[in-house]
Amino acid sequence: MTQATPPAADFKLQRSSRDAETVPRLLAEWLAALLPAGAEPEVVLHSGIDANGMSSETLIFDATWTEGGHRATHEYVARVAPSADDFPVFPTYALQDQYDAMRLVAELTDVPVPRVSHMESSGTVLGTPFFLMDRVDGVIPQDVLPYNFGDNWLHDASHEDQRRLQDASVRVIADLHAIPDAQRTFSFLDPQQPGDTPLARNLARVRAWYDFAVPDIGRSPLAERGLDWLDAHLHEAEAGGSGDVVLCWGDSRIGNMIYRDFEPVAVLDWEMAAIGPRELDLSWIAFAHMVFESITGVMGMPGMPHFMHEDDIAATYEEITGVKLADLTWFHVYNAVQWCVVFMRTGARSIHFGEIERPDDIETLMHHKMLMESILERAGA
Repeated sequence: MTQATPPAADFKLQRSSRDAETVPRLLAEWLAALLPAGAEPEVVLHSGIDANGMSSETLIFDATWTEGGHRATHEYVARVAPSADDFPVFPTYALQDQYDAMRLVAELTDVPVPRVSHMESSGTVLGTPFFLMDRVDGVIPQDVLPYNFGDNWLHDASHEDQRRLQDASVRVIADLHAIPDAQRTFSFLDPQQPGDTPLARNLARVRAWYDFAVPDIGRSPLAERGLDWLDAHLHEAEAGGSGDVVLCWGDSRIGNMIYRDFEPVAVLDWEMAAIGPRELDLSWIAFAHMVFESITGVMGMPGMPHFMHEDDIAATYEEITGVKLADLTWFHVYNAVQWCVVFMRTGARSIHFGEIERPDDIETLMHHKMLMESILERAGA
């Protein structure tokens, strides 16, 4: 998952203690063992060790080797599980599940997922498991500083192009949800948690994730208030939905897509993928923009209130799929709690690397606090 950070000039977040100088040699040695004799691979690392994504590390590199008597360069991205010593966002990183989800989506749909290859599951090469995927050219709506702050390609585009990007992004989610028999095909993504339904198991996973975050940063009354409300209203959420169980991308937001001419050309970041109700994804894509808008509101900036509006997203989705969505309030609270945990983990990491001092109130790290409080108040929590 990627996420927004506090506004700051030249802001950089460290998320790994991995030595960038050794990575090219280690990757080249690994590739040499996979390729035919005489390939003599060379690796040039472009970025990744201090990139802004907050979950798996992303290493961008070129690998050049000899094949058919000629040197050829291949452009890759490596998704690398973080070390336990680097305060990872999630308790576990099932990279094989991410790999398999992307592979199956590519086989079963026209959704543009990068081609995956070369799964290294032992962790002996870089210290943790990783897999390779093809690099895709294009632009990504920025998180740091958020795209709705202005002075970037998306903010400065016409409203027509912004809407074209919005509708095309919703179509990606609709196409993922259209995969038949998702509960069987993607059974490996069913959360391994107690619960009688996929939604109950997803909620149990979020509570376990919160419990994982607490020892390193402290408790959050706001997150616990949200979790208690979700528990109390779980059956209402299940009864009010379509009843479908679909493949949920999980981190379904525009900051995890690469675009060309305002059309998605790559769908990234699958570590939050699960099976569950379709409202999980539709809430997440709308809520992520709400978070950014709440930040601009506090700062007195105009933001992009016309963009990624919940009602427009729901209408487009319903037009594409013919499925009427449930009220998204429960799912907004659910996703607000997830953002709480993300901020708890990234805050703990920043404290660990000496980037910030430990605050007296950990909820000052939660840039969506006012938004979440307003949603809980409207929900009667």
